[in-house]
Amino acid sequence: MTAPVFVEGIGLLGPGLTDWQQGAAVLRAETPYLHAATALPAPEGLPSAERRRTGPAVKLALAVGRQAIAASGRDAATLATVFSASGADGHNYHAICESLAGDDPMISPTRFHNSVHNAPAGYWSIATGAMAPSNAMCAHDGSFAAGLLDAYSQVLATGAPCVLIAYDTDYPEPLRSARPIPDAFGLALVLTAEPGAVTLASLRPSLVLEGDAPTPTPMADAALEALRAAIPAARALPLLQALARGDDTTAVLDYLDPLRLRVEVAPWR
Repeated sequence: MTAPVFVEGIGLLGPGLTDWQQGAAVLRAETPYLHAATALPAPEGLPSAERRRTGPAVKLALAVGRQAIAASGRDAATLATVFSASGADGHNYHAICESLAGDDPMISPTRFHNSVHNAPAGYWSIATGAMAPSNAMCAHDGSFAAGLLDAYSQVLATGAPCVLIAYDTDYPEPLRSARPIPDAFGLALVLTAEPGAVTLASLRPSLVLEGDAPTPTPMADAALEALRAAIPAARALPLLQALARGDDTTAVLDYLDPLRLRVEVAPWR
């Protein structure tokens, strides 16, 4: 059996999911899921010049990260971070491709630095004053699982808490035809090596071969299952549902074929 880490705070933002409190009620089936386009808030903590330069990926990452850390009661400036996304800012990529295909293929410095995969990590350090280590992960549709494994490993190796921030944003056409991500979805988990006063649950992730584990855990609600399948970061929904319900269960998540990520979830009381 693998060693556990502990969840202290959760952030959530996506289609029809405005924050963890409202989203948890939906995942517990206390309120119906009503699909609505994701509304991204203005990024908090950034100077006005940087705030004007941010795109959807940065707004999403900062929003869910701040939610999770506020729930944990910790100081964002002291926490290591793992950012994980299958592609990050699709609208920025679209604008760069338009420029390159045009008569004047010049790319602005802002477009360029926002295209770097760890751009949200840089904006996060500016917004929070964080100087702790930060990783940026990408593993296509298995990006959430890759991020969780990295954050889990860091917490066990160092004994220090870590924030996992996983997110994806949509692509406009014609990129959407090749990568059909329809909207933005993000979540964040504050993970610790030891339980504390606000601990919600323990997690024990482990990699398994496809033949040794069931298919990824589906969502019983058809609309939530469609969301899980449509956006790579939303592959975390079965785990989030277990956390919302306080279930003692196992969630099987997508990773890189032929591997799956099996996460044993136990509520903390």
